[in-house]
Amino acid sequence: MTHIYFNPWIERYKQPFGAVQEGMKIDLWLSVPEPENTQVFLIVRKEGSSSGQRVFPMEAVAEERFHFQTTMNQGWGLYFYYFKVVRETNGYETIQYYGFKDQGGEGKIYGSEQEVLPYQLTCYQKPEVAPKWYRDAVFYQIFPDRFANGNPDHIVNQPKKNSFIYGTEEDDPYYIRNQKNEIVRWDFFGGNLKGIKEKIPYLKELGITALYLNPIFEASSNHRYDTNDYFKIDGVLGKEEDFRELITELHESGIAVILDGVFSHVGKDSRYFNISGLYGKHSGAALDPKSPYRDWFTFKQYPTDYKSWWGVADLPEVRKDNPHYQEFIYGDLDSVLAKWTTLGVDGWRLDVADELTDDFIAGIRKHLSFYQEKILIGEVWEDASNKIAYDTRRRYVFGDHLQGVMNYPLRQQILDILKGYRTLQEICEEMIRYQENYPRDFYYNQLNNIGTHDTERILTMLDGSLETLDQAWGLMFMMPGIPCIYYGDEAGLTGGKDPENRRFFPWQSINQALFKSCQKWVQRRKKFDVLKYGEFFPFYSQKQQLFGIIRYTEKAYVIYALNLSNQEQSINIGELSSPLAYKGDYDVLNRIIEGEILAPKGSLFISDSW
Repeated sequence: MTHIYFNPWIERYKQPFGAVQEGMKIDLWLSVPEPENTQVFLIVRKEGSSSGQRVFPMEAVAEERFHFQTTMNQGWGLYFYYFKVVRETNGYETIQYYGFKDQGGEGKIYGSEQEVLPYQLTCYQKPEVAPKWYRDAVFYQIFPDRFANGNPDHIVNQPKKNSFIYGTEEDDPYYIRNQKNEIVRWDFFGGNLKGIKEKIPYLKELGITALYLNPIFEASSNHRYDTNDYFKIDGVLGKEEDFRELITELHESGIAVILDGVFSHVGKDSRYFNISGLYGKHSGAALDPKSPYRDWFTFKQYPTDYKSWWGVADLPEVRKDNPHYQEFIYGDLDSVLAKWTTLGVDGWRLDVADELTDDFIAGIRKHLSFYQEKILIGEVWEDASNKIAYDTRRRYVFGDHLQGVMNYPLRQQILDILKGYRTLQEICEEMIRYQENYPRDFYYNQLNNIGTHDTERILTMLDGSLETLDQAWGLMFMMPGIPCIYYGDEAGLTGGKDPENRRFFPWQSINQALFKSCQKWVQRRKKFDVLKYGEFFPFYSQKQQLFGIIRYTEKAYVIYALNLSNQEQSINIGELSSPLAYKGDYDVLNRIIEGEILAPKGSLFISDSW
């Protein structure tokens, strides 16, 4: 009985691969040696269903396998399943269970049903077909205060009270904190919207086709995640007219733009909360018990003790179930989304999506559906298909919700490959597990990154190695999804955690070798459509320290291989492994690698048509 076997990543055991849409058929097979006097059952539980656990007998078929076919007609959601094998020998009955192990794929035998970890099957309502501009895009993330100052003399617009401005753009960011470690003086370099507009030629030279801007609305801090007024551009960045001009020139240059939607909390000094009286001594929820914003917030003891985002007093948390607030953010008329999307914004990235209710996100998505060619992605750091936040399973991936998420796990996977933090097998299996759990379109809609305003600079994490950063670019651009470059990573910026990762862009000292390395990968993505739409097939050899990715279509393929050892090696099909065996993937590998390919130290990129 030790050879009972199932693997949903192999076509022989599950069809189709991965998530399935409502109404689709699914086939499962379990291998059981010596199947005589044996019964096999598939045990399934649909999360949230009132029918509870269901048991289905499987049919014995050829090659010592048992088969079950069903139609997914029980509704969208997460299904969890495992197998029960009952064998009778000499009047004795033995029962074993087969379920999930480690990252997924090949499972394991369990002796007790209470111990079984089930496999996950994602069933979604409908595909999340993103606009073509988004699927084809190369994004660039800009932290507005740190990118460029477009004023002729680089004077800072409307400096804020109780803040400080740096002497030069080369200075290192620094916070002034009090004895409680609270930031009491925000620092500004003075980057603005005119600066972004001025640098459009640079963005076009790099090959950028879309921007993701960190918050631009009026706020007290330099990062602006503490919104003071959702309807105003922050004065340091400029005026609304500057934004209108920026949108126009970006679009004329073939560059889309998405904004950061920070809707889970506001700033304590905002016109909505206004604890300091910045917006008048008798307005705002904290100063006026009869304020129209009073019911947006939860006060434990009015007005000084209130619910805030992760206990940060600067960020009072908003009640997302409040109808007035919902109408304010995504109502049909005069709402925050209506104003800025009508001005030409191409989409939104929802900050801390876990803090927003599913209904709130669905409301945003419904609002955006009335416009053409808009995109909605969310900040989710883990597997979005099975994320639980505040004791609630989130419905990000099932349809009419988020269209994709920021692919933070990919950054760690790339670092693990390049730094040797985990085995190549573990990393490869984790990649496949995400692919399995996400609906196909959702998976291809992920915004891939190796650096953001919330992470250490990638060049610092790679010990300053330009060659290794080129390999990191390669892995990010080879993966399904949309690549996003964090401003300055292509120019040589370094730094640890905030505030070091938010230095001003080094316009006078751009590392040209890094720029050309990044530009090369941007050009490859534009040249080879297979990098946007092709099937994904990873492979590795732990012994040889080789890791590779193949993207392929019926007409073309590209292969990217990393030789992580210190010597030239041969890529031989017989020495490679992959957890995935679907749609003729291994046939593709055989057709590409005929005989042997020499892999130099570093990386190897091959492209061709069939």
